[in-house]
Amino acid sequence: MAALTPELRDLQSEIFGYAVEFGLDCFTTNFEMVDYRQMCEIASYGGFPVRYPHWRFGMEYDHMLKSHTYGLSKIYELVINTDPCYAYLLEGNSLVDQKLVMAHVFGHCDFFKNNAFFAHTDRRMIDGMANNAARVRRYMERHGVSAVESFIDVCLSLDNLIDPWAAQRGASRARPISEEPPEIEAGRLPTSRGYLEGFINPPELLAAEKERRRAEEEAQRRKLPRSPERDVLGFLVQHAPLESWEADVLGIIREEAYYFLPQMQTKIMNEGWASYWHSKIMTTRALRDAEVIDYADAASGVMATAPGRLNPYKLGIELFRDIEERWDRGLFGKDWAENESAAARASWDQRLGLGKQKLFEVRSIYNDVTFLDEFFTADFCERQRFFTTRENRRSGRVEVEGREFAKIKQRMLGQLTNFGQPFIFVLDANYQNRGELLLGHRHEGTDLRLDYARETLRGLERIWRRPAALLTVLDERPKRIRFDGAEISVSDEPAAQKLWS
Repeated sequence: MAALTPELRDLQSEIFGYAVEFGLDCFTTNFEMVDYRQMCEIASYGGFPVRYPHWRFGMEYDHMLKSHTYGLSKIYELVINTDPCYAYLLEGNSLVDQKLVMAHVFGHCDFFKNNAFFAHTDRRMIDGMANNAARVRRYMERHGVSAVESFIDVCLSLDNLIDPWAAQRGASRARPISEEPPEIEAGRLPTSRGYLEGFINPPELLAAEKERRRAEEEAQRRKLPRSPERDVLGFLVQHAPLESWEADVLGIIREEAYYFLPQMQTKIMNEGWASYWHSKIMTTRALRDAEVIDYADAASGVMATAPGRLNPYKLGIELFRDIEERWDRGLFGKDWAENESAAARASWDQRLGLGKQKLFEVRSIYNDVTFLDEFFTADFCERQRFFTTRENRRSGRVEVEGREFAKIKQRMLGQLTNFGQPFIFVLDANYQNRGELLLGHRHEGTDLRLDYARETLRGLERIWRRPAALLTVLDERPKRIRFDGAEISVSDEPAAQKLWS
């Protein structure tokens, strides 16, 4: 890594001045110059200069380096969510490319600082990653590289089993202190005639009902967890019979998964916001006449969309531009929604000028799911010519399926909700009083992939050290998938709904 040249430092000051002029509010941003090998190394570590040792980082590095060597891809910029922000410029890029990257980075930095979903993240994570790496290396020295690395493999296979909303509802999970409600005698039937009390509510029946309910309440108090637990990794860290170093490694994987979570929740918004501002800064302030062609060539490569694939840069920037135009012209609200005249809608302009204000509001409080749910409209979908695709079973080619707005939006939201992954909860840590771990899959209309489910259960069994089972629905029938350490079994589970309640 190298410091910036005086020319690039001046360029950084210039671009930052434009960002401030437009209202961006960034952390202090430190740029460093790297060659492509260094860029690939940092990118393989998720943007950090140091991570815990593991073979997957080397694999990712090799893949990125070969993709660049054969002209398949190129990394233009890297920036990480810390305070101060650290960003990397690629050695050998033209000044136009460096300007574009700097403007793009300042957009990301503003988003990191001001979006609500990043508010809980550790802004000193560079130090956290370095400390995690040092601890893992010590464990490798004590217990052997193979043992620690294989355990990390298991943890990484489960690193998506966290609660995406834990940070947002953390304060509300505390149970308020209140007086106990008055006790109502179990099983008592109401009667207004005292002389019938002994016949309607026999004492021995009331006593038996009271004892039954007491036993149920006691069993519920002893049940672990008390209610379905979404944070599977957190539950395992607390309750799995792990050695101290294993619990610490699992905690490290969980900590880093929660750190990267907001970037997954806001991929479209984050890239769209950075692209919107690099476009605004470059085309209205920073671009010189002789640089227009080079800028257009670089920007068009980022915005290109392959058939059947969602480009977060393109979708994000177009949605932000659409929001700005709608709120500038007043294309929202009751009057706009009820006006069905095509001519009136085409010429509608109330000159409200609220576009910029709305952009910063959206940047602050939305994630990708709510962003698309509210602002991906039928008009936008039609103008941008979105469509759904499907694979032709005869030819094996992907073909256009249709342009129906409702189906397009449903499919997009389905891919983004929980990142397209299944909803998994811990239901019982002592299933059938045998110490087995029972999980549940909240079925959303799509069956689990059995190969993924099997590998997940293998990982859970390795950590829990007892058989692990998963309740789900396959072919519209409740099933239990169980791994006992030797083989996988799939059986009917008619009582699945009762186990959830």
